[in-house]
Amino acid sequence: MHDDLEGLAARLRGFAQERDWERFHTPKNLVMALSGEVGELVAEFQWLTPEEAGDLDEQTLARVRDELGDVTGYLVRLADVLGVDLVAAAHAKLDDSARRYDPEVYRGSARKAPPLPP
Repeated sequence: MHDDLEGLAARLRGFAQERDWERFHTPKNLVMALSGEVGELVAEFQWLTPEEAGDLDEQTLARVRDELGDVTGYLVRLADVLGVDLVAAAHAKLDDSARRYDPEVYRGSARKAPPLPP
């Protein structure tokens, strides 16, 4: 999967370069675009019940798939511009969460854990 993300980052980079869009792909602009696309994804689920959200019809699923593609593209592009390895960042965050949320203490609970000490 990591190779897939690197390949996607390279394709997105090339897409921007071919169109001379790199100057628009600043971290600020990419975060704003990412936020807008997440909003469009949220809108697809906004008025659905939990049951409906878990069993999308084909038309809704197609729109959700498109929005997920947009969100992923902007996230990968942002990480590429900033030089962040998304897979390593996700693993590091999961490692932190594993330390914060002991399964014996937090199993079945939605409560927030205290921050890790520095």
